[in-house]
Amino acid sequence: MEISSKTLDEIDETNEKENLKKLEAIFFVSGRFLNMQELISFSDLNPVIIQDLIEKLKEKYDKNDSAIEIVEKSNMWKMDVKNEFSYIINKFATGTSEFSKAEQETLAIIAFKQPMKQSVLIKVRGNKAYDHVKKFTELGLIKKKKTGHTHELSLSDDFYDYFSINEDKEILNHANEGK
Repeated sequence: MEISSKTLDEIDETNEKENLKKLEAIFFVSGRFLNMQELISFSDLNPVIIQDLIEKLKEKYDKNDSAIEIVEKSNMWKMDVKNEFSYIINKFATGTSEFSKAEQETLAIIAFKQPMKQSVLIKVRGNKAYDHVKKFTELGLIKKKKTGHTHELSLSDDFYDYFSINEDKEILNHANEGK
């Protein structure tokens, strides 16, 4: 049996469609940001193919005028609902999220007390807060500035985008001015 170039193209197209579905399923089920190493591990695909598939998924959701999008932050990706539909998602929020309860509490303290010293946060939250700060910094949710032997922590602009907060940003900032 002779394989024609048309047949090879059909095989390539079928493989790409299957890989696209695989990556889409990974994003859907994870519900959180995934780095390239995790995507490779879950999909058994190489990074060049994964990068190409991510772009194709972005195009697919844009072209189909979907409420879903692929969000990229700090070389990590996740499937999410577009911001204009976040009000619907908030109605479904049941306490499960991509952050543990401990991480949420740590982030809430930073948001309320900002700017605050990391050393103070560690005294309040314990050593696990180092991991929380690292995660929030990698996601771009907080800013970390070296001051003396510690760091000063504050919310980044990405924090407000991430949680779809706009006018509340001023409320948070005004609340902190009175401290």
